Amino acid sequence: MSNIKIMPLGGVRENGKNLNIVEVDDEIYVLDCGLKYPETELLGIDIVIPDMTYLEENADRVAGIFLTHGHADAIGALPYFLKEHDVPVFGSELTIALAKITVSSEPKLRKFQNFHVIDANTAIDFERAIVSFFKTTHTIPGSLGIVVKTDEGQVVYTGDFKFDQSAMPMYQTDYARLAEIGKQGVLALLSDSANAESPFATANERDIAESILETFKYQTGRIIVASVASNIMRIQQVIDAAYKTGRKVVLTGRDLEKIVRTAMKLSMIILPDDDILVQPKDLSTLAPEQTVILETGRMGEPIKALQKMATSHHRLIHIEEGDLVYLTTSPSHAMETILAKTKDMIYRAGGEVKAVGDDLHASGHANKNDLQLMLNLMQPKFLMPVQGEYRQLAAHADIAHETGMDYKDIFIVGKGDIVAYEKGKMHVGGQVDATDVMIDGSGVGDIGNIVLRDRKLLSEDGIFIAVVTIDRKNKKIIAEPKVTARGFVYVKTSKDLMAESAEIIKNAVQNNLDNKEFDWSHLKQDVRENLSHYLYEQTKRRPVILPVIMEINQNHRRQRKDNKPKAEKAAE
Repeated sequence: MSNIKIMPLGGVRENGKNLNIVEVDDEIYVLDCGLKYPETELLGIDIVIPDMTYLEENADRVAGIFLTHGHADAIGALPYFLKEHDVPVFGSELTIALAKITVSSEPKLRKFQNFHVIDANTAIDFERAIVSFFKTTHTIPGSLGIVVKTDEGQVVYTGDFKFDQSAMPMYQTDYARLAEIGKQGVLALLSDSANAESPFATANERDIAESILETFKYQTGRIIVASVASNIMRIQQVIDAAYKTGRKVVLTGRDLEKIVRTAMKLSMIILPDDDILVQPKDLSTLAPEQTVILETGRMGEPIKALQKMATSHHRLIHIEEGDLVYLTTSPSHAMETILAKTKDMIYRAGGEVKAVGDDLHASGHANKNDLQLMLNLMQPKFLMPVQGEYRQLAAHADIAHETGMDYKDIFIVGKGDIVAYEKGKMHVGGQVDATDVMIDGSGVGDIGNIVLRDRKLLSEDGIFIAVVTIDRKNKKIIAEPKVTARGFVYVKTSKDLMAESAEIIKNAVQNNLDNKEFDWSHLKQDVRENLSHYLYEQTKRRPVILPVIMEINQNHRRQRKDNKPKAEKAAE
């Protein structure tokens, strides 16, 4: 009998950052290794990745990393694990091609070659389990679900999926394979929950393609299409609509061009005309009615790029009167406020905004009916909803209950929870570290809650800096306190406030110098407290106060006194 443990290190009770571990005896199978983009309160943070401490401590037991598809929420965290641990990575042809692009951003990994292309017919026989795959429908070709077959039954991970009866061949789900997996017996199903609470039927991709074409037909000015870079299906639909309406497509950004060129090389984006794509430098040669600008922004997210266009800060494109900004990707709930502000900026600049979601419910994730069909095909003993915030996981649990599953067989877990299968029963037993790891520039995990708190304070009330030089031996302040502020008040119009602040600092420092038991930390704390109290009384603001206390070097002063007479004699 095998000991089976399932541990989600990300992707539960949150959107994105998918990483699940299936542990069979002493072998570890990693299902996806993704990132998520930061929410508004994570000031200055570029991306967030899972805490992979458990994987790093047990890297010698990792049989492989198995990827479901090529979006950042499934492959984005790969460089941060692979740069320290050489483990095999498995995925479909396009998924591996995009994973190579992602990994190449890390200098240490430019020679990393441990990639393995698999397909829906592949089965890999490891020591403790057999890993196989099945085709799913998502917004990118080569999407696969993963099956880990053990002595106790199969653990199935759907990845991102939906059912679309009209999907093109390269996007089609293999229903026969799903039924076959279900007949063989599914111990646990880890299933996509991102669209579980939506009451709407998801539009099929043919209807979405028709809607995009209709929009292009009746627009007389430029069309700026905002999309996620790795949404290959949507990019193909935009290119097709541009061709049918006599327009050319301009790709902006290196991320987008790399992804499109990679998909073209693998025949997963088909150009209806070799001249359909135009370089950004040739944009000025196109008439507005001939132009489609495809914008994805940095790291594949278009919203900030649209803001720059609307405020004339974009390096290539400024939104003008008559432009249509067409949103072809539905943003997450966390982005709704930012999106509303972005729309306002676009209208102020003279443009208009339209979204695919205005007329159709477009999603790459399973709705209620899709989730129930998956459950009925798989017939799992146990269900673990993944890939969604808590309310979405809970909605998925209710959907499963409607199909006849008992709530006690459904596990809504948190990051790091260990779900163990022992003696025919599954239960939550224990936990591993699984906090968020924040990436800021080249720093990995060096930004914690204290730094974020300080950034929040700095963004709200600014900083106040006080510099004082003291002679501790003689208990004197050598130089008058110098005060300055950034993001707090305009210094030139607040001279009285600054002068009084300097006096408060002077008194607090002198009081500490006069104290027999002088303590540096106590001195700085006194300065902070006295100054904070005064500044709040005067302004109702609490800036970050940074006292800088400098002490003169007594030995240096004595040396200069000793040398001075000798220097004078020499001069005489």
